Amino acid sequence: MKERIKRAFSRAQYAAIGAALGGFLGGILSRNAASTGAATGALVGAVIGEKRHELDNMVQDVKEGETGGRIPTIGDDEDSQSSESKGRISQLRGSTNTDE
Repeated sequence: MKERIKRAFSRAQYAAIGAALGGFLGGILSRNAASTGAATGALVGAVIGEKRHELDNMVQDVKEGETGGRIPTIGDDEDSQSSESKGRISQLRGSTNTDE
């Protein structure tokens, strides 16, 4: 639960910053552009906040040595690929197509 709250606050913080910047830049042009810029900035900020939180967690895992000897990637988890797709990937890697 604590992790979910941290992630939500990270998204909210970056969304607020993005909305402020987008609103400011859009406000230079017009009132309508200010609201559109704020909405777009909030969306971009929320995405950045989510990715930043994931990166912070990965860095912490690497520092603590909890990676199991491999380097994690964004969105990487134990169940990210089914065994069927892993088998298909290994088949594709094993097959070589040599057209002579």
